[in-house]
Amino acid sequence: MKVEKVPVIIPARAGSKGIKGKNIINFCGRPLIAWSILQARQSKNISNIYVSTDGEEIADIARKYGAVVIKRPSELASDTASSEDALLHAVNEITKTEVFHTLVFLQATSPIRRAFDIDAAVEKFVKEGLDSLFSMTILEDYCLWKRGKNGLESFTYDYKSRGRRQEREPLYLENGSLYVFSKELFIKEKNRLGGNIGMYEMPIECSYEIDTEQDLKICEQIMEAMKLSAVKNTHTKYEED
Repeated sequence: MKVEKVPVIIPARAGSKGIKGKNIINFCGRPLIAWSILQARQSKNISNIYVSTDGEEIADIARKYGAVVIKRPSELASDTASSEDALLHAVNEITKTEVFHTLVFLQATSPIRRAFDIDAAVEKFVKEGLDSLFSMTILEDYCLWKRGKNGLESFTYDYKSRGRRQEREPLYLENGSLYVFSKELFIKEKNRLGGNIGMYEMPIECSYEIDTEQDLKICEQIMEAMKLSAVKNTHTKYEED
C-alpha cells in the first residue's frame, strides 16, 4: 500500500473565552500548540505542518517548533467564524506552494494523541478508499437521556427493557482530535466530513479536549501517565526529535 505524504493544518486563533491564550498556555512543560506540531513532525506520513493563526505569539511558537505559519484574516478568527472557514482559507494558501490530494486536520486543544495515531489514520484513509475520516472513541455502556415533549426520554437505550450491557449497540463519539479528508471533497462540500466516511478509533483517555482550567488539569494528569508508560519509539513517545 503506497501512502503519499500529506500536509497537516492546525488552526489556532488568539482569542479564547474559556482560557485566555489557551493555544499557548503551558501544558506539561510546552506551549499547548507545540504538542500537535511535534506529533505531526514525528509522523512518517506528513509532508509539511501548517498553523493557521491570527496571533503573533502563536505564530512565533509555531515557527520555533517547525511549522509553517498561515496568517489568518481577522474576519476568520472571530467567535462566529467556523473551523471550516479557517480550513478553506488555509487549503487555498497551501495549494499555492504544495501539490496534495489529502489533508490532515489536528485540533491543538486535543493534545493527547500519538504520532502513531496520525499515521494509522492516514493509512486507514488510503487503504479503505475513504473521502473523509474522523477520530473517535467507543462508548459501550452510556445510558443517555434527553428532554422530549412529554418530559425525560431514554435516548440510547430503553429504560423499560434495560437488558444486559453486553447486548447494547456501541456508540461512537467523534472526539475532535484528528480528521483526514480529500481536498476535492472539502472544496466541494466546504465540510471536513462527507462522501465515504470512515472512523479511526482512539482510547477514551485520548478524547479529552481542553476548554476549561479543569480540563487542563485532567489532561495534564493523563499526559504525564502516558509519558511514563510510553514505549520508547517515535510513534508512541511524546518527545522532540
